[in-house]
Parts: sequence; structure tokens; C-alpha cells
Amino acid sequence: MSGVEVITFGCRLNTYESEVMRAEAEKAGLNNAILVNTCAVTGEAVRQARQAIRRARRDNPHARIIVTGCAAQTEKETFAGMAEVDAVLGNEEKLKSVNYRALPDFGVSAEEKLRVNDIMSVRQTAPQMVKHIDGHVRAFIQVQNGCDHRCTFCIIPYGRGNSRSVPMGSVVDQARRLVESGYREIVLTGVDATSYGADLPGEPTLGLLAKTLLKQIPDISRLRLSSIDSIEADRHLLDLIGDEVRFMPHLHLSLQHGDDMILKRMKRRHSSADALAFVNDVRRLRPEISIGADMIAGFPTETEEMFGNAIRLAEEAGIAHLHVFPYSPRPGTPAARMPQLDRALVKERAARLRATGHMLHQSHLDGMVGTRQWLLVENNGLAHTENFTLVAAPGLSPRALVPVDITGHNGKHLDMQLTAADAA
Repeated sequence: MSGVEVITFGCRLNTYESEVMRAEAEKAGLNNAILVNTCAVTGEAVRQARQAIRRARRDNPHARIIVTGCAAQTEKETFAGMAEVDAVLGNEEKLKSVNYRALPDFGVSAEEKLRVNDIMSVRQTAPQMVKHIDGHVRAFIQVQNGCDHRCTFCIIPYGRGNSRSVPMGSVVDQARRLVESGYREIVLTGVDATSYGADLPGEPTLGLLAKTLLKQIPDISRLRLSSIDSIEADRHLLDLIGDEVRFMPHLHLSLQHGDDMILKRMKRRHSSADALAFVNDVRRLRPEISIGADMIAGFPTETEEMFGNAIRLAEEAGIAHLHVFPYSPRPGTPAARMPQLDRALVKERAARLRATGHMLHQSHLDGMVGTRQWLLVENNGLAHTENFTLVAAPGLSPRALVPVDITGHNGKHLDMQLTAADAA
């Protein structure tokens, strides 16, 4: 191989940062290299990264393999100890070209492989400019990094550090650059995006940032958010949901559970009633909005009754896009020291919660049939509606924004047809 290849795991923030990494590595003159941008959110994510590293070495025996990302930050010795790995960079180091210029040669010791600093010492997130997001028709922009909360199941703050925000002007400049490159849709992303601005002068909010982007860059056709914490939603954000057609009617919530005792043991800051009230509020503001959510099944001490409350909240909130995670103990987190459930029970409950999510998704798809929707067409013959529902869109040009009639669905995605006027 030649050039720089990036293998990305995990969140949209990682996807954005992978473009920064590629640019910084190329600026440093790195060649014949594979950068693996890892995720640490579950033990399975770490296992998949290790598997990908071994496969990359088999397929590219002479390439330099550099591992970075959250798992590299939290489990640096694990990756430094892999014979297939030439260097390990931390989450801060991966974004600076100087660290790619200074990489050691092959055959160094495990200690010399490591360039991972104390992420908790990082106090600012420097603006990073990219011109495109490889393989994506929507553009992701990092607005925030890190997290000040310490949910008992989560290792991510130890991989990302404390919360820090990108100045609003820098976000506007990045969005303008991406729109000028042809992107029609912008997605604002971060580790804890709804904490945006608390560390900036004047303490602007995520909602105010989104309002400012839409005001200053009228050529943004669609703006959406990645995962948010509903308890932190601000008045500006609610205004956008109700009043701004370019703000997409879809929110993905970090719910995690539906039982109040489990939420307390997770050290979440909302109750099940808080979550349901938020969903009802945004539906009143925007009836066509769809709600996605992350939920964990099999958290330590979870009883059958508690698990039932999780299912009940998903049903009452009408979660159209439910992402289910079987609880995975992460070493170093408080939840890993709590009484654990049998792994077979965890998997069984995760399967039941996924079945609930499937039922809710079918209901959502049924409700979309017969409606008229605007699609943003992807690169793979698929498209997304404004409320982030997947549609089969064969023959339509990538990045096109087109209105269609929804004619049915196959249980996974919607089917559509162009009207005679649109087809012409």
C-alpha cells in the first residue's frame, strides 16, 4: 500500500477526527501507514479493534500501524504490547502532525511505542478544519470534547478528558468551509454535546450555536445533532425544534435505562419521568419528530421488574430508533465493582429489548407510508428522510436532496417513488 489509510471505530466524533488525523499524518509526510482510531465504549469495541489490527498486519506486512483513539488512551499498554503495532498515540496526540513526524522506527520497545499523555490535563479543544468527510454525504463537525460527568458504567471521560468546547466562531468557519465543499447537511457532534459552551466566555449553549450557524450560513440545507442529554436541552434548542425547518426533526437521546433506581446507580441526572416529559414536549413542538435512544440491558443489580421499566419507557416514549447495548463491565469504572448479572441473562435481556425496539421501528415505518418526504441521498443507493428514517433510493444521485412519496417498507427501510413532476 501507499499513502495513509484510516480505520475508524465508534462515534461520529471519531469519524470527524479521522479526517483530521489523515490530514495531519499526510502533512507530516507519513506514507505506507495505517491509522486505527479505536473506541472504548464496550469491551466488544476493543476486541474488534484488536482483531482489525491483526487483519491489517496480515494484509499489509510492511505498513506502519499506528493505534490511537479512546481505547488506546485507556488501555495503552494493551495495544503497545501487540507485536502488530508500531506506535500508540493518545487522543490529544493523534490530532497533531508533529507526533506523526516523530514516530519511532520499527523494532522499538513497548515503552518507546507510547505517546499518550494525561488526557485530564487537557483544558482546551483546538479548532480542527477539514474539507470533507471521507465516504459520507453529511458532514460532521466537532463542537465539544470530553465529559465532566462520571456515569458509573462509562470509561469515556478517561479516554477523552474533561469537557471543553470549540469556540463558536471556529465552528461557523468549519461549517462554512464544508458547505462550500458541497455538503448539504451538517451534524454537530461531541462527547457530551449538550454541555457545549459552559467553559467559553458568555457560556453560549448548543441551541444558541445551532441558531447562529443557521443564521450566518443560509446555504446549510439541513442541520442535525448527534446524541444529546435531554436534561441539558436549552431554550434555544427547543425554539429550533419548534420553529426552524432546516433543523431536522430527529433527536438521539442518551437515555440508558427506564428504571429510576438503575438510573441513580448509573449516576444519570434524569429520571424516567424527566425523559418522557422531554419527549412529549418536543413532539408537541414538532409532531413529525422521530426519537432515537441508547439503552443498556443487564446493568448490575437490574431485576426483572427494573428491566420491565426500561421496556415500558421505550414503548411510552415511542423510540423509533433504539440502540441496545448489553451491559459490558469496563475495568476502572464503579459499575464493574457492583454485583454483576449472569452474562447469559444480560444477553437474553438485550435480545428482548432489541425485540421491543424492532416492534417500535416497524410501527414508525408503518406511520411513514403514504407521506411525502425529502431525502438526502447517500453513496450506497440508500437515503435518509428528515427524521432520519432509511429509504431505498436506487438510481438517485448521491448528495441530491429530492422530494419523494413513500409507498411502503420491507421492515428495514422505506420504499419510495418519484412523482412525474419530480422525475422530470
